[in-house]
This record gives sequence, structure tokens and C-alpha cells, in this order.
Amino acid sequence: MTRILTALHNDEAGFIVSAELVLISTIAVLGLIVGLAEVANGINEELEDVGSAFGQINQGYCVQGWCGHKGHVNGSSFKDVADYCDGQFDISCNAPIPGEARGGYGKNY
Repeated sequence: MTRILTALHNDEAGFIVSAELVLISTIAVLGLIVGLAEVANGINEELEDVGSAFGQINQGYCVQGWCGHKGHVNGSSFKDVADYCDGQFDISCNAPIPGEARGGYGKNY
């Protein structure tokens, strides 16, 4: 029994395999982080396209008034205008946040 424990204690063949596995798993995790960052950027861009498409929908309408022999109904209308930040490319993953470029916490120096 002690001979088996001594042989296991002196055996270094598993050390090389475990060191290689640590190296391979580290490289795989770094690759996953970069890949997931690119996936997140792609999803943000597609969601911005969807938001821009919704923003381009014109909600304006016009209803004509009606007049009959004994009644009259006024018309109604609504004109849709562009909202603030209602354009494409409002979200940018690489643009610096205002105020943080110089470390001013929102102050403009």
C-alpha cells in the first residue's frame, strides 16, 4: 500500500496534462469573452435598427369633418414630428462618454 502511495506521489505525468488544460482553458475563456463582447455589440446594433424603424413610423392622421341635414361633426388631425434622438446611430459602442474623457465627472473643462 505504501508502495502505491509513494508511486502516486512521485508520478509527475499528470502535472503536464493539468498545466496544459489550465493553459487551454485560459485561452478558451479569453476567446469566449472577446466573442461575447462582439455578440453584444451586434445585438445592440440590431436593436438600434429596430428602434429606428419604430421611430420612423408616421403616426400623423387627419379625419375630415362631416355635415348632414341636422348635424355637424368637426374634423381632427395630428401631425407627428421627429422625437429627440429619433435617428439611427444614436447608440455607439465605441464613443467616449461625455465628461469621462478627461475624468471630469461630467464637468466641462
